[in-house]
Amino acid sequence: MDGLHAVNVYVLEDRDGLLLVDGGWALEASRARLERALSALGADVGDVRRMLVTHAHRDHYTQAVALRRENGASISLGVGERAVLELLVDPSRPNTARWAGQLVAADAAGLARKLAGLLEETATQAQRWELPDVWLEGEEVHDLGVRQLRAVATPGHTSGHMVFVDDAAGLLFAGDHVLPHITPSVGFEAAGGELPLGAYLQSLTTVRALPDARLLPAHGPVTDSAHARIDELLDHHRTRLDDVHAAIAAGASSAADVAAVLGWTSRRRSLGSLDPFNQVLAILETIAHLDLLLVRNRVTVEVVDGVRRFSVG
Repeated sequence: MDGLHAVNVYVLEDRDGLLLVDGGWALEASRARLERALSALGADVGDVRRMLVTHAHRDHYTQAVALRRENGASISLGVGERAVLELLVDPSRPNTARWAGQLVAADAAGLARKLAGLLEETATQAQRWELPDVWLEGEEVHDLGVRQLRAVATPGHTSGHMVFVDDAAGLLFAGDHVLPHITPSVGFEAAGGELPLGAYLQSLTTVRALPDARLLPAHGPVTDSAHARIDELLDHHRTRLDDVHAAIAAGASSAADVAAVLGWTSRRRSLGSLDPFNQVLAILETIAHLDLLLVRNRVTVEVVDGVRRFSVG
């Protein structure tokens, strides 16, 4: 549904086998591609002994679960993902209630009604989800013998997102925290933090303070400088915050109003031209920017008939 055509899975030699950074999506095509790639290295899925997963979105986590069921490989995941995973492993617990409430308060009740159908697969396939073996807090060092990977907590895209840094080799396994061509979504969590954009910007600043490294993202090509892309992402969100503020100053009042006057994707598409799932992402992203403007005292808010209405000063 998100328009991404591939997820990057990185394989490293470990002391007693192979380690994967991210697992991929539990789809037949994904599994076949992984098997071919491992075969080209003279290995197979049975050689995978550990998996470090950057976050609990299905295109990163569900294939790790499938591999563990086959060969017992260990899964490590950021502890901030616990709340959302506890929702996902229990099919009786609704995992769309938070988003639906946010959309109603954003004056997008019609879109909220479509959400359950869009995510029906998640609710009916709880068997794809399991808790990890190890919860990571951040700063854990994974000794692979020939290299060490350090876990760094980078909440924002999700509450428990982690990146993994090979300081000696100058490598950043960035997951969805830093992507070369798109800006990662923030706010799309069934259970998560209350100020996701603030967390994301702080996490970008944290990684920017590290020595520059080769960027190994979960989507898109490897590039030479993580710093260069982080600077672009920080600039993007500064501009986006100003654009959202200007939309409120010009008369937009709800998150849905603001999203409707902004451009989306690099092509500056209108909100109405997006498919329903990406409309949801766009409005949740707008809410995240409005909430940060609210904390920074650049806008005010009042609730009118269940809808949050924003204004400037």
